[in-house]
Formats: sequence, C-alpha cells, structure tokens
Amino acid sequence: MPTLEHNALVEMFREHPELAPRLLATLLHVEVPPHASVVVVESSLDQLIPVEYRADLVLELRDQRDALVLAIVLEVQRDMDPDKKYAWPAYVAVVRARKRVGTIVLVVAPDAGVAAWAAESIDLGLGRGHVAPLVLGPAVVPEITDPADAERETELAVLSAVAHGNGPSGLTVVQAALAALGRLDQAHAMVYFQVIWNGLREPMRQALEALVMERQIEGEATFPPSLQRLMDRCKLEGMREGKLEGLREGEREGKRGTLLRLLARAGIVLTEDESARIQACTDVATLDRWIENVLGAKTAAEVLS
Repeated sequence: MPTLEHNALVEMFREHPELAPRLLATLLHVEVPPHASVVVVESSLDQLIPVEYRADLVLELRDQRDALVLAIVLEVQRDMDPDKKYAWPAYVAVVRARKRVGTIVLVVAPDAGVAAWAAESIDLGLGRGHVAPLVLGPAVVPEITDPADAERETELAVLSAVAHGNGPSGLTVVQAALAALGRLDQAHAMVYFQVIWNGLREPMRQALEALVMERQIEGEATFPPSLQRLMDRCKLEGMREGKLEGLREGEREGKRGTLLRLLARAGIVLTEDESARIQACTDVATLDRWIENVLGAKTAAEVLS
C-alpha cells in the first residue's frame, strides 16, 4: 500500500511536471528533446496500462506544434520489489505502442541501495533487448546546504533532504530544506516536513530537535515564522517525551489533502456528507486505501468504499 512518503513524492512531480525533464537534463545529463510543455496524463492510464500494471505517473513532453516528443513513466521506489523488473518494461512497451513515441522509465529512489538496484539494466531475454531505467538517487541528487539555493529549488531541496538527511552533512541539508518550506502554503509544507522527518533516523532526529530547542532558547529564528509554528504544531518537544499525536495529526492532514487534490484532478465531485466523512477520518490505513482507490474511480462512492 502506498505510504505518505511515496504519495507525496508522486504529488511533487504531478504538481511540477516540468521538474522531471529538468532533472533528467541537469542531474542525469540526458539529452531531452526540445519541448514547449509537459503534461500529466495519469487520467488515461486505465486505457494505457492494464490494472495489474499501473505506473505512478506518466508525463508527455510536447513541442511548439503540440506534437508528442517523449513520454516519461515516473516511478517512486522506496524498497526493492522484484516485480518491478517485469512491470517497468511493460510500462515502456504499452505507452510506446499506444503513443507512438520514445518512452523512458524514470525512478525516484531516495535510498542508495534501492537506487543502485533500480538502475540495473533489465534483460528482456537472451540478451536481445533491454530496458535501462534512469534513476534519481543519492548518487546524482546534490546535497543542497545553502538556504538560498534551497529556496530557489524547493522541490529539489526536499529530494536532497530525503536522500542525504542521514549523511555527514545531513543536519545542514535538512535545515536548508526546512527553511525553504516557509515559502509554501501550510498544507504542502506540512506534507514535505513529514516526508523529510519520516526519512530521518533517530540520531538525526535528536540532533534536529536539539538544534530547534537551542535556537528557541537563544531566541534565534532558525526557520521562517510560519515554519517555526508548523514545527511547534508537530510538537518536536512532545516527541522527545513520546507524545506523537501532533505528528500523527500532521500525517493525517497531509493524507486528507493529497486525497482531495487527487479527487479534484479526477473530476470527482464530493457531496457535503462525503467531504465531511473525509475530514472526519482519523484512520491512516483508511486514508491510504481511499487514495489508492482514486486511480480508475469514476464516483466518490467507489473511492470511499
């Protein structure tokens, strides 16, 4: 079942589709075809890919004449899944056949081991053909430590914090990313904060808590006021004492926001009762199930089943 971290990273590329070709060019040094627009086409996945083979996102690059020049199948991968080595070639083949255009697989893998696994060439049989996924992992995602750079490239800064947050420069990378979240609306900042926090191991969490507490005691503003209030809301002090309810509510709020955005993009209109039911839901597993149900659903009843 998709996690908050998985869904948040998929949403990042859905809301900023131009990010994928830009990172392909700047980080992976891929010669991306000249294009005028990048379009998300996940709404047509039911027709493109069988139910058992559903990608996280499909992006279309189109030129000035609106001609399709490249399709990108984007996958967020946080764990090694042997089934993906069979599914990814299927994604490429189906999208390429239906769209009549070159198609690639781009995998976002914050973990170094998973990234190395995902980057392995997939032999289609007897060495007669292969699919070579392109991977955005710690080896190519830069360590963004300058808050100014993080503010200019906030999404990349979040990817950097997720990929390098537990490394030698982890605290500096995380600080830069969190400071940049201050320019976002509270809903997005909350989700990205959760993604970064959930990826941190205990020593780095303790180091971040200690830094925040030290700055608060000294009266120094480590982060913008809006984000400082957000972190207070997540009760970093309470986490040290084992009181996690603030963080849990933040996770639930992030999932509700993701669900509502997906429903809006799918053109599914909610009644007042259905909207109230979503806002009242406090069970993370139920929210995850509803998020997964959106793909292919036509009515709110199908989503909230």
